[in-house]
This record gives sequence, structure tokens and C-alpha cells, in this order.
Amino acid sequence: MRDPLERSIIPPIMRAIVVDEPGDPDVLIVREWPRPAIKSGWITIAVKAFGLNRSEMFTRQGHSPSVRFPRVLGIECVGVVEESMDSNFSPEQKVAAMMGGMGRDFDGGYAEYTCVPARNAFVIDSDLDWSVLGAVPEMFQTAYGSLTAGLEVARGQTLLIRGGTSSVGMTAAQLAKTIGLTVLATTRNAEKCHALLENGADHAIIDDGDIAEQVRAVVPGGVDRVLELVGTHTLRDSLRAAAPGAIVCMSGILGNQWTLDGFAPMTDIPSTVKLTSYSGEASNVSAQLLQEFIDGIAAGHTAIRIDRVFQFDDIVAAHRYMECNQACGKLVVVV
Repeated sequence: MRDPLERSIIPPIMRAIVVDEPGDPDVLIVREWPRPAIKSGWITIAVKAFGLNRSEMFTRQGHSPSVRFPRVLGIECVGVVEESMDSNFSPEQKVAAMMGGMGRDFDGGYAEYTCVPARNAFVIDSDLDWSVLGAVPEMFQTAYGSLTAGLEVARGQTLLIRGGTSSVGMTAAQLAKTIGLTVLATTRNAEKCHALLENGADHAIIDDGDIAEQVRAVVPGGVDRVLELVGTHTLRDSLRAAAPGAIVCMSGILGNQWTLDGFAPMTDIPSTVKLTSYSGEASNVSAQLLQEFIDGIAAGHTAIRIDRVFQFDDIVAAHRYMECNQACGKLVVVV
């Protein structure tokens, strides 16, 4: 742990992106904010970059009832350990942190410094640029957890990824191909089909909201697994694309619709098809798995698609861009 006298010369104030009350992207204000105090079992991270996530957009809009404002958003970050108290981390270690209440129960990664429970952080060893590392933590956790814990995928199966041009969708497609699945991925924009195919998908499907018949034209009996990232807006149709005994896992709400009116399980869920959801935590991955994924990127075996990198002071423009659904891949902010 850093000497207390040394810490005393570190300014107690930092720059952070603060939301005082819910609203449009303009409520994201860059200003001076108290630096978080270290406590037992936590680590302080000097944030170098963070990925943008739609859950942060929903929180900013006021759709997270447990969140109290003012709040510094951000459910993930990468950076360097500044302080550690009663943990196995040491100052100067590179780390990735995610979930565990970040940006919701306590101030998150949209800041120069954040303090997080040690259990939600992983040491990483990489010379990749911070803008690349910033794209990884939550994207990998959601994609990997959805495939393994949510869908229980296995070699030889067919997988439909609904919302294939999202960062999670593109990562899931690559992971699924390494496992040995046949991947069908969707996009609403015909111009993005080539991006899906270049990313490893075997079939690209233009999503008009009713694609079950298109899917069955490729896989006549229906697909074995469906990763639903668009959400309730397309869930019924995704269920219709599933084979008997298949699993459909809802892991995202790209369509911004939280509830499904008039849902009738006995008719909307095909017989023997299983419907589940995944909203994982850091505990759903391991330091080894995360490091292997990062090493794969460095070696060129894994390609992550970063749509755009923003500067810290451009957070309003970044959220506007995320909200307009134009991205094809991950959005990252560097500090």
C-alpha cells in the first residue's frame, strides 16, 4: 500500500463526469469531484479508459430505480492501481474492473479515479493501447457469460445472434466460432452485412423484425441457441426461430423496450424451448480467461471491432452517438 504521507500530496479533487439528475446526454457534466477514499477490501484505480454501455444510457435516462443522483456513471474501466487496502493488488498493476455496483451503487469509471471492490477487478498484463483495453472488460464478460452460463453452447450447434453488430454481438460471434458453432447474425442495415461476415458469422440476416422464416430457410428445423440482444421488441420472433429443446437467452435491450405487453408463455414460448436471461458479474469470468482473450487480441487471433474512440471531454457527443444506434462495434472513452 502506498505510504500515507505520499498519498497526502495527491490532490483530493479529480475530474469526473457527473449526472446530477436524469435526462438527455447534456446532463453529463465534466467537473471537479471528490476523489474516492480507499477502504478495506477495495482498490483505487487511476482510470485510463472505459467502454460505453447502453445500461449507462438507461441509468442516465432515469430507468435504473436503485440509482441515486448525483452519480458518476460507468460499469467498467481499465487503468492502473493507485492504492490497495487489504487486498492482493499492488500499486502500478494494470487492471480491468467491471460491475459489482460500479456506476450504480457507488461512483463508477467515468472519472480520473474510481474505487472498486477488489473482487470486481482483474490484473491484466498487456502492452495494448488503453483505447483497445478499454473495449474489453464488459464486452467480454457479457459475451462469454451469455454463451457459457446463459446458453450452455456446445460444438456443432447453430447460434442466432439477434443484434449482431453490437460490440457484444460481434464478440459473441468470434467466441462461438472458436468453440465450433455455426453462427447466424442479424443487422437492420444491409450495409453492415459485410461487417458481420468479416467478423466470422456464417450467415448475415437483415432484420426487419420478423426473421423467423429467414432463419428457418437457412436452418430448417430452427436454431439450437439464440442470443437475444435486441430485447423484448424481437423476443417473440426469436422464440419462433428456435428448434425444439433450444435455449433462448436475453442478454440485452438494444431496442430500448423493457417490458413485453400481453406475453403469454404457453403460446409465445414454443413447446420445450427454454427461455432465460443473463446479466452477469465479474464472477462469471476469471483472470485467466480475460488474459487469454487479451493475449488473443495482441497476437491477432481475435479481432475486436472498435467503432469510435472519444476523448473524456467529449462524453456528451459519445452518448449522443450511442443513443442514435449507428455504431458497429464498441465505443471507448480515453481519460
